[in-house]
Amino acid sequence: MTSDDHVLHGEAFSVVLEADGAGAPLWRYFGPRLPDGVLPGAGLRQTRPIPSFSLDEDMPLSVFPLFGLGGFSTPALLAHRGGRDFAHGFTACVVEWVEAGRRLRIQMEDDVAGLAVAVDLAGVGSGAALEIRTTLINHGTSELDVSWLAAAVLPLPSSVERVRSYSGRHNREFAPFEDRLSPASWVRENRRGLTSHDAFPGAVVACEDATAQAGLVYSAQLAWSGNHAQRIDRLEDGRRCWQLGEWLAPGEVRLTPGERLSSPEVLAVCSSDGFDGAAQAMHAAVRERMTWPSGAMAPRPVHLNTWEAVYFDHKLEDLKTLADLAAEAGVERFVLDDGWFHRRHDDRAGLGDWTPDKDKYPDGLGPLAEHVVGLRMAFGLWVEPEMINPDSDLYRAHPDWCLHLDGRPRSTARHQLVLDLARDEVVDHLFGQIGALLDALPITYLKWDHNRDLAPAGHEGRAAYRLQIEGAWRLMDRLRASWPHVEIEACAGGGGRIDAGIIRRTHRFWTSDCIDAVSRMEIQHGFLQFMPPEIMGAHIGASPSHSTERSQALDFRAAVALPGHLGLEFDLRTMSAAEREELAAWIALYKRLRGRLHTGKVWRGEAGDGVAWQAHGDEDALILFAYRLAPPVDKYAPRLRLPMLREAGPMRVRRIAQPASHRRPRSSAPAFAAMAQEGLVMDGAWLALDGLPLPEMATEACDIFELIRERT
Repeated sequence: MTSDDHVLHGEAFSVVLEADGAGAPLWRYFGPRLPDGVLPGAGLRQTRPIPSFSLDEDMPLSVFPLFGLGGFSTPALLAHRGGRDFAHGFTACVVEWVEAGRRLRIQMEDDVAGLAVAVDLAGVGSGAALEIRTTLINHGTSELDVSWLAAAVLPLPSSVERVRSYSGRHNREFAPFEDRLSPASWVRENRRGLTSHDAFPGAVVACEDATAQAGLVYSAQLAWSGNHAQRIDRLEDGRRCWQLGEWLAPGEVRLTPGERLSSPEVLAVCSSDGFDGAAQAMHAAVRERMTWPSGAMAPRPVHLNTWEAVYFDHKLEDLKTLADLAAEAGVERFVLDDGWFHRRHDDRAGLGDWTPDKDKYPDGLGPLAEHVVGLRMAFGLWVEPEMINPDSDLYRAHPDWCLHLDGRPRSTARHQLVLDLARDEVVDHLFGQIGALLDALPITYLKWDHNRDLAPAGHEGRAAYRLQIEGAWRLMDRLRASWPHVEIEACAGGGGRIDAGIIRRTHRFWTSDCIDAVSRMEIQHGFLQFMPPEIMGAHIGASPSHSTERSQALDFRAAVALPGHLGLEFDLRTMSAAEREELAAWIALYKRLRGRLHTGKVWRGEAGDGVAWQAHGDEDALILFAYRLAPPVDKYAPRLRLPMLREAGPMRVRRIAQPASHRRPRSSAPAFAAMAQEGLVMDGAWLALDGLPLPEMATEACDIFELIRERT
């Protein structure tokens, strides 16, 4: 390595930066890991003749491209002082290792415009991913108006040709969309004020031949719970530039002299093992960001949420009966959802008044909580602290405490407004209200909901989107510091607030309000591209589904929910004794498998002819789910190829015993009888190249296999 090169190696990627004097270092490489000691051999400008009709000074892509002095790619900063200092150029740059070989800091100064920029790059997730964040400091004597600050600028090779992003809506999150990359810019933006259902703050960029388990893939996500933007532009050398950052409203950020703006972090990965390799690297990075009450993740408890069982119709004896049945089935956590607090009989009133409703709970929540704990289950509670109904005592006392703009309508959604968390007195009030509940009751879990977009997001006449997110995070951090034993679930009408920023202070995502098992297959597939399974809330719902009105058998609903953090969300009182016995068997199976489901790698794929699959664990021990989602066209089921086992050697394949299905028996064959008993030994190379034979399955059904490497 020369003094002109800065190299950061991860587990599967390498970063090479070239010093550029006083300017920002140039991006030389971000891609699959280079062998130690491999460097470009020549400076970038030494390999690039100046084309015709170009400036005489070459301006290659840097880690922080600027605007106005000859750089024509998308700038990483757009800022000015009353229309002046709009053009920027660095006059000094220092690169230093904060942690040798792992964490690099680039500090750049623009003495003319009076600003400084610091870019931090680090290997995270045991080197699986690259984390980047940017900080802007106003060294001038007047305000600096900022409209864009890229959190990360990533180079992509010319070989990438398509980008997969995720969109959708409430009850249909993580719908995948693929776009071809072209000379035109690819742009995705979100201005809803929270992470959103329709624009996940990340994407996957792939070469043409990349598949689920093979080929070059890049993935990145912004760790931010608010407005965001990402764009991919084609550069003049054929490469592409990917920028991610917070979308800023007009006038939202005006830095006073000495003030700084820190961007959210970006997690970025590069994988030569396809979409699954990129997902596994992301899982490692997200897992490293989390902090658990006991210092490490405990087995993820089976939990029952009361929403689709009783909705707002809370009766103490009914809830006690529900708790009895839940405990009998093996549930470990009972979560009381919306409807428990003052005058909360529907969604029109009560938000903001966080005291138990005296008609429903004349003695408070204590009797129910004590009953739950007496059944050896943990007790959890639903809250929506950031929201307020106009029909509430809090709003009548403090109508100025909601986000608003004078002279503009106070638009409601779900009959609610949004509390202004930029106000310290609002955060203090909420801390006191939620804290009183945590002091009075044996609560170890909060389901923290957020059921609307922000509009208008006004605080004292100015846009307050980022202030709102910072206030929510600050409140969560205070509660966790004071009650460190409490876990928090992030929910926003289901999957509207799933991001790598809020997971620093939470422990579970509610993936979607849609619990229909067929819909959940796609939703959970998209979720797992960016987040690990142990934080994916996955519930067995009712049949027919409350969101789609489709019906599915219990064994299929359970098998779809099993790989995530398992829960129940229906009225157990409606089940027969035989159905409750079947449910208990599924819960017992989850408890047996959750250690491997939630700590290893995840692979996903399609076998063809209506069969999808998902595997958890590692190459020595796998739990394999084979789902038939559509009626077969062929007489025989497709063979399921498992590429990750090519070098594994002999594997013993067992078909895990399942609770008895109430549907008609299916034909079988001797191999499957063997799998159901002592197991069938098959070589990993055969399973990778030819595949695992599958039994006949009904449509919307699942077979589960356990594959363990044979020790000689």
